[in-house]
Amino acid sequence: MGSAMGSLMFDTVLVANRGEIAVRVIRTLRSMGVRSVAVFSDADADARHVREADEAVRIGPAPAAESYLSVERLLEAAARTGARAVHPGYGFLAENAGFARACEEAGLVFIGPSADAIALMGDKIRAKETVRAAGVPVVPGSSGSGLTDAQLADAAREIGTPVLLKPSAGGGGKGMRLVRDAAVLADEIAAARREARASFGDDTLLVERWIDRPRHIEIQVLADGHGNVVHLGERECSLQRRHQKIIEEAPSVLLDEATRAAMGEAAVQAARSCGYRGAGTVEFIVPGSDPSQYYFMEMNTRLQVEHPVTELVTGLDLVEWQLRVAAGEPLGLGQEDVRLTGHAVEARLCAEDPSRGFLPSGGTVLLLDEPEGVGVRTDSGLSEGGEVGSLYDPMLSKVIAYGPDRATALRKLRAALARTVTLGVQTNAGFLRRLLAHPAVVAGELDTGLVEREVDGLVPTDVPEEVYEAAAAVRLDALRPRGGGWTDPFSVPSGWRMGGEPKSVTFHLRVTDPVEHTPRGTHTVTEDHVSVTLDGVRHTFHRAADWLGRDGDAWHVRDHDPVAASLTGAAHAGADSLTAPMPGTVTVVKVAVGDEVSAGQSLLVVEAMKMEHVISAPHAGTVAELDVAPGTTVAMDQVLAVIAPAEEETS
Repeated sequence: MGSAMGSLMFDTVLVANRGEIAVRVIRTLRSMGVRSVAVFSDADADARHVREADEAVRIGPAPAAESYLSVERLLEAAARTGARAVHPGYGFLAENAGFARACEEAGLVFIGPSADAIALMGDKIRAKETVRAAGVPVVPGSSGSGLTDAQLADAAREIGTPVLLKPSAGGGGKGMRLVRDAAVLADEIAAARREARASFGDDTLLVERWIDRPRHIEIQVLADGHGNVVHLGERECSLQRRHQKIIEEAPSVLLDEATRAAMGEAAVQAARSCGYRGAGTVEFIVPGSDPSQYYFMEMNTRLQVEHPVTELVTGLDLVEWQLRVAAGEPLGLGQEDVRLTGHAVEARLCAEDPSRGFLPSGGTVLLLDEPEGVGVRTDSGLSEGGEVGSLYDPMLSKVIAYGPDRATALRKLRAALARTVTLGVQTNAGFLRRLLAHPAVVAGELDTGLVEREVDGLVPTDVPEEVYEAAAAVRLDALRPRGGGWTDPFSVPSGWRMGGEPKSVTFHLRVTDPVEHTPRGTHTVTEDHVSVTLDGVRHTFHRAADWLGRDGDAWHVRDHDPVAASLTGAAHAGADSLTAPMPGTVTVVKVAVGDEVSAGQSLLVVEAMKMEHVISAPHAGTVAELDVAPGTTVAMDQVLAVIAPAEEETS
């Protein structure tokens, strides 16, 4: 599709984001011959998006509020580099009407909709009222903005539990709370407000009826500044955990052509109702038992994380079309020109540890191998040697597979995830691979609660013996003497003893719990691989330092010193140490040394990657030590507090 207005295309575009979406946008800018400007905080000075851009500008220290969320510093970066337009990516300021307006006032083109459209659709309450007036069906829920806690609770009781609490200002599942018991409404409303305020700077909430076993279907729309609006089909986003999408696909197996056309037209009307321009997504909640009954949830006024699946089935580059529309070009295609061919599925790779309840993880990427090939695409912000910290969103990359049909796309994606290696940082790749093999997923029998119901069966509880065998093999290899000449038999890790039978070598190792492991198989160790053969079966792992990886799973196998562990335990005899479950920042401290606490009482809140984790008292007692304060940065397993148990009363 040629451009009749190509001369209006921007020479330089500033990408006001980081990570994989910044890399993704830069790729299209390069293909279009447009100069790219990256921005970075101190935490991202060596990041991949910085290296891949034509120019990069430091915009502040690591905290997002002082860098990626600073409108002033972003505009300064644009002015310094001569950028004519700004692409916001997603997250951060992508749906911030103030930022869009500030760009316009600074003479910059904001590559997205108008500030008014962002403000309208960003307010979920006004958005529902607007699209309802345009004839689009909406989910029953509260009405009016700025409701108090009491009004929200009253609305929830009137609707009837279960209900969903949602931040009016944001998306991405952050701050959303499913409440099935009216007795906990007050606590859930307070928690939802706190998360909404932290994520979006606005704690306004609404409440909606929860539809049991719903499916999440969204429609991609594309609109220009000349009154043309088309939809590019749907994406199925029903596989979610904690209201966060983790697998998306296009098209959905749920919709027939008639329903697809009806939902597409509803999405187009929603876009028209706010004067939309650019790429956007209209999200619907759909009862799985009756797809003809669909309800508008919200409109995302930006590019979506899952946009690649739409690109693969339509053959359109959505980032390119965002730029073309922003430059004033008409779409040049009608609804009849949109064709969906084949099937695409995407998996979101996140820095989280499924074996620890999906808590955020972090660290240095020691070994990286990302899948590519026919029908496989990886959008990534990772680089070997890069640091994954706790300040930003946990999503690291996306692995997308395409095939002529759904079964082929699923098979390719499972294989691609098995080839994904990110040693040094724990990810959910293995979990996603197992989820994609679940019979309900393979059959297309999806709903937004499926992952939570099946999660226990998708997370292995035991460490396979071959993992310890491989870890022991690496340690044996490190002990072997190098070089030629005579070898002292005492220096060889063979268990050789003078005047006696060889004694087996035993290693004290730990992934979660400490174990003693005596190697019993045969081994081959190279710089980045280790193979072990146990009971006639050969197992091959990627390796880097103390990390081992296979089929998307990874294990950090550390040495365990039982003597040191016993001494450390003795130091806290008669007490119970509370440790950080993840690297992050302490945001709330509710107790002081000397306070008496009850079992299960909330004591601290640790936040990482926009996720809160409450630290509770394991038993009744007294706060004997408190080693942190609000704002303290903590490492995983760092001691936060010590609770001395209450003395039992004697009769």
